[in-house]
Amino acid sequence: MGCLSRRRWLASVALGGLGRAVVARPVARREGGGGAAGAQPQGKLALEDYEPKSMLHVPAHKVERARFPAIDFHTHLSWSGRFGEAEHPHFNAKPGDVLPVIARKNVRAMVNLTGGYGKALEETVRVLRAADAERFLVFTEPWYTRVAEADYPRFQAEQIARAREVGARGLKLTKTLGLYLRERVQEGALVKVDDRRFDPMWEEAGGRGMPVAVHTSDPEAFFLPIDRFNERYEELSAHPDWSFHGRDYPTNRELHEARNRVVARHPRTQFVVLHVGDAEDLNWVSEWLDRYPNMHVEIGARIGELGRQPRAARRFFDRYQDRILFGTDAVPEGRETPQQIFGEELYEIYFRFLETEDEYFDYAPAPKPPQGRWRIYGLGLPETILKKVYYENAARLLGLGA
Repeated sequence: MGCLSRRRWLASVALGGLGRAVVARPVARREGGGGAAGAQPQGKLALEDYEPKSMLHVPAHKVERARFPAIDFHTHLSWSGRFGEAEHPHFNAKPGDVLPVIARKNVRAMVNLTGGYGKALEETVRVLRAADAERFLVFTEPWYTRVAEADYPRFQAEQIARAREVGARGLKLTKTLGLYLRERVQEGALVKVDDRRFDPMWEEAGGRGMPVAVHTSDPEAFFLPIDRFNERYEELSAHPDWSFHGRDYPTNRELHEARNRVVARHPRTQFVVLHVGDAEDLNWVSEWLDRYPNMHVEIGARIGELGRQPRAARRFFDRYQDRILFGTDAVPEGRETPQQIFGEELYEIYFRFLETEDEYFDYAPAPKPPQGRWRIYGLGLPETILKKVYYENAARLLGLGA
């Protein structure tokens, strides 16, 4: 693209505004080009309709089953609301419909992180245990609706003990803590990730051998203006409520630093930082892992980031092979987030990323890249690392046998 044409294109993006189509001007026909009239651009093309097909001729491998049995440490088979306010869980799929898929993919177990609390947790555990107690494991969540009560620290710690008694295997914190939870639940100042009210909860989980899965922050672009420089312009245009730019939101760095203070204060508690923490800055994540021996990371919904920096990602897997967990962030029927739609195709993409050295392939089962317009490269991990990432690291944290 010529310099002048590129400036015009960038200007059109800047003027497009949130959610508006970005268009390309028709190119004038060149003399002597020899092309037929039908080969010329037909009118304007909206960026959202642009679906380029790669012209690369490179090897492609379909990996239908994980080479070794796997534990999907990050799934959402049920949901009880952002603040856990639902009395009964909503199941995103019937367990009986899920089991044949994971059997074909060599996934030995799925961890349903969003199991809720109280009666919702009990119902979630009951339903999934009845379907298959070995293949479905459930995590509990904090009782956020009572955060403003004076005895909340004691109450929340007691709920962790109760959750373990009814069958919860761990504790999950969504990004609600730090980005949505406020002093009066949905009103007032934001509650910080390292708020001392949660200290008894972290300690109780550690004392009972329950790993804590924490989703802190989001991709860095979610904290930047939604403009022509934002590489996730299309994603944020489709989901403007995912933006944390402005208002009273903390920065990406502030959120992670607050979470790290929690990890440091509770050394006997095993923390699993979901989404690799900050998959766009592996050097920074490496500093965390070097500093905190009780920290682990999980890769769900971040192969789109890891796979576009394959050499750095491969070094990361080599160095921290004992502390990286396999996960997909799978949501049955999750059409709003194609990179998370539970199904055979999603698993095959993850297996291809981990097991092959294929080049330039899609990171999501979707006609257009949903997170950003790029493709990924496989890591080709050796069997020793694959065994750990797929199963052994998660099994150790969950107290499972071989």
